[in-house]
Amino acid sequence: MTTSARRSTPKPSTGAASLSTDLGGLEDLLGGLVSFIDSVVVPLEATHADIFQDDRAGYAPSGAMAPLVQDLHRQTRMAAADAGYYGMCVPAALGGGGQGPLLHYLAWERLYHRYGPGSHLPYSSIAHWARGPSHLFAAASQTLEERVLPRLMRGEVSLCFCLSEPDAGSDSWNLRTMAEPTGDGWRLNGIKQWATNGPTADYALVFAVTDAALVRQRRGGVTAFLVATDAPGFRVDSVIRLFGSIGGDEAIISLNDVEVSAEDVIGQVGEGFALALAGISLGRMFNAGRAVGLSRWALERAARYANDRVTFGKPIAEYQAVQRLLANSAIRIYTSRAIALDCARRLEQGEPLRKELAMVKAHTTEASYQVLDDCMQVFGGMGFTNELHLYRAWHQSRISRVADGSAEIMQRTIANRILKGDWDF
Repeated sequence: MTTSARRSTPKPSTGAASLSTDLGGLEDLLGGLVSFIDSVVVPLEATHADIFQDDRAGYAPSGAMAPLVQDLHRQTRMAAADAGYYGMCVPAALGGGGQGPLLHYLAWERLYHRYGPGSHLPYSSIAHWARGPSHLFAAASQTLEERVLPRLMRGEVSLCFCLSEPDAGSDSWNLRTMAEPTGDGWRLNGIKQWATNGPTADYALVFAVTDAALVRQRRGGVTAFLVATDAPGFRVDSVIRLFGSIGGDEAIISLNDVEVSAEDVIGQVGEGFALALAGISLGRMFNAGRAVGLSRWALERAARYANDRVTFGKPIAEYQAVQRLLANSAIRIYTSRAIALDCARRLEQGEPLRKELAMVKAHTTEASYQVLDDCMQVFGGMGFTNELHLYRAWHQSRISRVADGSAEIMQRTIANRILKGDWDF
């Protein structure tokens, strides 16, 4: 990659350089991505299966990913970048493949459907908006483009997204992290919570108040900064552990007199919420892709098990109660995929779909949660075992119902739009 990310060209590979937006072209691209993962990433993970199957080996005492696991994710990112897949949904002007929302959705659905919840490394083959490069960097300064973006595009380093705080979750206007001007830059002070990839990230995208009066009026006043996590005063206070795990991917982070330069501002001063919303919108489509993909993965396994499992002299697939679980799961998957694809296609055409995105996020994640629960029911006690990994899918599904906007917040967004006369779908 050249020193200027805007002038760089993504390395072509098996279909990865294609910018076709028709389904045939996208299928070729997805097929190439899967072939790359099957031939490069899956064997890498298999070589280290003992680490990925044992949380005590996979996490450090702090709760963060163990150094070897971090390095394996880095190797995956860099191999995917070299093959042309890692940044395929990053704008071409930033050195990416220029693909849009449709491929973004389809790729995440394909990966979660094919590799399921028991795999780890395949999901580092695509740049996730909160962990790596994305269209958010179109608003970065030339200095950041030349200093940081090329390393992100190569997969050498990763990001975390620092918006939420102890008193600012769904209500982001309640931010307390402050950025004070220092003459040639800014000084950041505050606490961030639920920072995904926070325990191990190299950089943090931090949102801080730069105009308290505008924030009180809910009219702006929040600015985005790119902060190196090894900067003096930047500290990971703790790793947030979920569902009884001994480690985790979320962090509580404190910033104590962290100095940043004027070039570290992303976007315009005081207009950071527009960037945050753009990122969260990507997150909602990611959650939809994961929800549908995991649901398809689970339903296929539940259906095979129903045909094989015999009780009282016949397969459980012949029992109406089991058929109902499978049929309702299929209905939920079909409707989820239909609205997600419709939304992605319309986003591809540039339509502003605020309420539709909220509908997709709410429906797909709620539906997936029920699908996973019903598929576990089909398996009976076996559905709870570590061996089948259904519990991992169920955990991810449960988290998705809150991440990037809970169902209740999505419903609030939808209702507000409808009450303002936005009645088209």
